[in-house]
Amino acid sequence: MAYLEDVLLAPLVSEKNWKLQEKNKYVFKVHPHANKVQVKRAVEAMFKVKVTKVWVMNHLGKPRRRKYWQQGRTQNWKKAIVQLAKDNRIEIYQ
Repeated sequence: MAYLEDVLLAPLVSEKNWKLQEKNKYVFKVHPHANKVQVKRAVEAMFKVKVTKVWVMNHLGKPRRRKYWQQGRTQNWKKAIVQLAKDNRIEIYQ
């Protein structure tokens, strides 16, 4: 990946992720080949905040069926949880 804009794909909004915001943690869907350092640099550059810790996890696609003979899987994807410094906030969930 050549550009930091390509690392973060979308913020993930769910009830659990809203509770993580109270602990100053934010969740993003990231590029499948991104690592922790790239995620940290992308968040710091895009939102002008200080990142203290990053967790990255891979999610296996779910099995799906169109008809009884056609089977497949949804796409695999990667998720990152980013913890910010104490006085930093991100206002992306509005």
